[in-house]
Order: sequence, then C-alpha cells, then structure tokens
Amino acid sequence: MSYQMSDLLQLVVSEGASDLHIRVGVPPVIRLHGILHRVEGPPCTNEDTEELMRSISSDDHIQQVRENGTADFGFAFGDMARFRVSVFKERGQFALVLRQIPNKLLTLEQIGLPRQTIMTLLYKPRGLILVTGPTGSGKSTTLASMIDIINQERDDAHIVTIEDPIEYYHYHKKAIVTQREVHVDVPSFAEALRRVLRQDPDIILVGEMRDLETIEAAITAAETGHLVFGTLHTTGAAKTIDRIVNAFPMNQQEMIRIQLSTVLQAVISQLLIPRCDKPGRVAVYEIMINTPSIAALIRDNKTFRIASDIQTGAKYGMVTLDGYLMEKYMQGIIAREEVINKCQDPVTMMQKLQEYDIAKAAEAARAGVAPTAAAPAPAS
Repeated sequence: MSYQMSDLLQLVVSEGASDLHIRVGVPPVIRLHGILHRVEGPPCTNEDTEELMRSISSDDHIQQVRENGTADFGFAFGDMARFRVSVFKERGQFALVLRQIPNKLLTLEQIGLPRQTIMTLLYKPRGLILVTGPTGSGKSTTLASMIDIINQERDDAHIVTIEDPIEYYHYHKKAIVTQREVHVDVPSFAEALRRVLRQDPDIILVGEMRDLETIEAAITAAETGHLVFGTLHTTGAAKTIDRIVNAFPMNQQEMIRIQLSTVLQAVISQLLIPRCDKPGRVAVYEIMINTPSIAALIRDNKTFRIASDIQTGAKYGMVTLDGYLMEKYMQGIIAREEVINKCQDPVTMMQKLQEYDIAKAAEAARAGVAPTAAAPAPAS
C-alpha cells in the first residue's frame, strides 16, 4: 500500500489541518485554513482506500457501510487528537473524510466570544441556546468550550450530551457529565431526548437539531426547566428562528413562535473567515440575546426586524454579523472581498466600506502617506 493511516494522521496533526479526504483516483487531500492541498504521492487505488478504511473501522462500521452506504464514528489518534470519521461508498468504492478534533479545548477569549455575555448565558437555569453556522464553522468547538466551563464551575449541574458521534470527551469536574452517542448508546437524537428527562439532567446538549421530532423535543426540554444547547446549519438569528418555525406544519407554527419567544435565550451564529494578515482563519459572530422586544417580534412573526434590535442591543452583549465583519476588516484581519461575500446586507455593507475607505484615504493624505491595501483610496 502507498500510504499508512498513521502517517497521514500525523501529517494532519503536525500541519494543523482540519480535514483529511481519502478516495480512489487522487492522492490523499488535507484541508489547511480552508484550502485543499494534495499530499505528495500516487493516486489512491481501490485497494489503498479499502485498507486505509479497515485500519480505523470496526467490523460494525464496515457492515454499516455495506448495508447503508455510510458510517460515522469518532476515534482517538493516541494522545494527539481525536477524529470524527465519515466512511461512505461513492461509485461503488470506499471513501473517507476525517475531521480533526483538537484535544485541547479553547477558552472563550481564544474563540473570540465576549466572556461576560457568555458566562451570563451559562448560568441561566433554563431555556434554549442555539449555536449556528455552516458545516466547518466551529460550532462543535464553541459548544464544547461552553460545556467545559459549566463542568469546571457549576457543582449543581448534571450535563447530558447527545452526539453523533461524540467529538470531545468531557471528564467529571465539578459537574457530572453523561455523554450518549447516537447509534451506539441510543438509536436517535429524538429517542435520546425523550428518555433524557428521566435522567435528572440540568444541562442538555443536542449535537444536531436535524429533524422536526428532535427540534420539538429540544423545545419541550427547554420549556420544562432545563438549559438546552443545540446547533443548526443556519446563519444569522432571524434565519435560525425562521428555520425552526418552518420545520413545523402551518397549523402549529403560531404555537411554536409563542414557545420560542418564551424559551429562547440566545442565538450565536458563527463563520470561520480566512485571515489576510497571517495564515489561518478567524471566527466572526452574530450574537442575539432574547429581550422582551425580540420575544415580541418572534411571537408576531416579524423576524425581519430582529437585525435592527441586535444593532441597538449592545448593552445586552448583542452584535450583528455585519458589524463583527466590519470590525475585523478595520483591524486589518480579514480582506474586503470576504466582508462583501459573507455579510448579510451587501448594499449597506458596500456603503459602509466606501465611507470607511474614504475616511482612511483622507487620514492617509493628511499624514502624507499612501493608503494601505486594506483601505484603498476611492476611485476618482
């Protein structure tokens, strides 16, 4: 065989790559700072890929792939890292994608979240806190760091996590932690949520609110006096609320809006953006805290006005995604194109960028220096 899995995993860890792709017809590929790079070497053959797959997969996982076409699981690479693995069939051949899960949890400061705002949320006695964003945006890392803080600081908390697969292992500190893996310890998220209320939980983490039954069970758990954390693949608070409401039949949507307006504590949306000042990526956030004004907008189906409340909610710890993007651009951390591509209101953002660039150019002119690349002079 041309490649050894241990060598490939060592490369992923040493380079700080986020993902490893293995499939027939191309050399192994790592994703570094969002960019795909091919490993030097010949293309993988069908035999290479199957042998690499077998080196980390149990007989049960291989049987799952043969029967269902895919299997997801996690495993530890010594003491260096854990990996979340997806093994699947494509064009009749095996393929793998491995996502690196760092062993060391990050602090709120390292993640870039405001400590005071987040700590207030982590001590809420009940409610629903959603961390949202596209695949690969760091949702699992953010949630794991939040759970670790509760684990370290709260001696009144039994934390139950429901994950597919378990990514970060949490050991008992001040709190007690129960981690249940879907398809290993319980057949589904919805089934785990139905059973969890009998297990004396205080904090419940739902790894993915992927279907109506799971969303409904998570809201019910939050309503009945538990602090529930969940994830959705949405960007922005308004879109997140719309996504939850629209998952329900029309005749239930008004009731769900009323329930959400009561149980929702916060929506934290995040993206990972390539840096322009040095290699790597930086997280940008939108943080919505549920105030009486926002609760009324949710109840009245006026989510399109939530962005305005977030803009004026700085005293509650709120920040818009576009505001966060603009701040990172002004600091010279992310490029102008990234701001335009990732913002939620391109028209307003273009206007703000132009105003900032004009002001920056005028400042540079007064100082007698040429404008920087991060703040180009306006076109004449």
